[in-house]
Amino acid sequence: MALLLSPVNVFALTQKSDSIGLTGKISAPPPTVAPTISFPTNNQVFKEVPVKVTGICTTDLLVKIFKNNVFGGSVQCVNGSYSLLLDLFSGQNELVARVYDSIDQPGPDSNTVQVSFNDTKAGAGSRVSITSNYAKRGANPNTVLVWPVIISGGTGPYAVSVDWGDDSEADLSSQAFPGSFDIKHIYKSAGIYNTIVKVVDRDGIGAFLQIVGVGNGPLSQTNIGSSDPGSQPVSGVRTKIVWQPASVIIPFIFSTFWLGKKYELHMLRKKITRGERPFGD
Repeated sequence: MALLLSPVNVFALTQKSDSIGLTGKISAPPPTVAPTISFPTNNQVFKEVPVKVTGICTTDLLVKIFKNNVFGGSVQCVNGSYSLLLDLFSGQNELVARVYDSIDQPGPDSNTVQVSFNDTKAGAGSRVSITSNYAKRGANPNTVLVWPVIISGGTGPYAVSVDWGDDSEADLSSQAFPGSFDIKHIYKSAGIYNTIVKVVDRDGIGAFLQIVGVGNGPLSQTNIGSSDPGSQPVSGVRTKIVWQPASVIIPFIFSTFWLGKKYELHMLRKKITRGERPFGD
C-alpha cells in the first residue's frame, strides 16, 4: 500500500497486534490578509494608560498586539474589527498587530504605529509590567485552566487581580517578587472571554494585560457576545470587554502585605468596592 503525502498533510501510521491506526494533522495555509491599526495614529502622545487600540481584521482570527516587539495583548476578531485596551512602555512604543489562525499560524504584519507615553509616575525605576507567553488559552468547562503570566519591573510586593470575563468575581492575590506565576480559573460554560490581568506594585503603579480565555466546546445563543460594548452579537463567538479606561484598581499598601494574606485580601476587596481610579486622578 502506498501513502501519498501532500506538502501540508502529515500522517503517522502505527501498528499494534493485528490493528492499524492512522493519525494525521491537515494544515491549512496561514492567513494572508494583514490587519490594520486604525487608532491610535502615528506620533500620538499619551499621558495615561490604557490606550484603546482598534482596527480591521479577518473575522474569527486571533489578533495579537505587539509593543516594541513584546506581546502586549490579544483579542478575538469579530465582525471584521477588533478593539483592545493596551498598556504602554514609558517613552516610545512601536505598535504592530498580527492575526493568527486556530493552529497559531501568523499572518502578515499590520501597519506600524509609533506612539509615546509620557510616564510621570514611575520615577527613576522601571515601570511594572505584565505579560505572558500565551495569548489564548483554554480548558474544558468545569476543569481548571492554568495560565502562566510574568511580572517584571516595579517594586514588590504586588497586588494581582484577574477578571476572567465570565461574570464571576475577580480573583485577588499577591506576589512578593517579580517573575512567573500561574493564574487559575474554572469556566462554567463554553465561550470565548476577554480576560484582564491587573497588577499594582508597592508604589501604586499599575499594569495590565488583556488576553483571550476559552471554555472549550460548542457555543450556543446563551454564550454568544460581542467584541466591543454596544455592538451586536455574532454567531459562534462570545467575547466580553471587562476593563474600561476608568475602571477600578487595587491600591496596595506595603504594610498590609506583612500583616497577613487574609487581612490583605480583605483590604483589596474594600478598595475595589469603593471604585477608585486605576492611576489616580
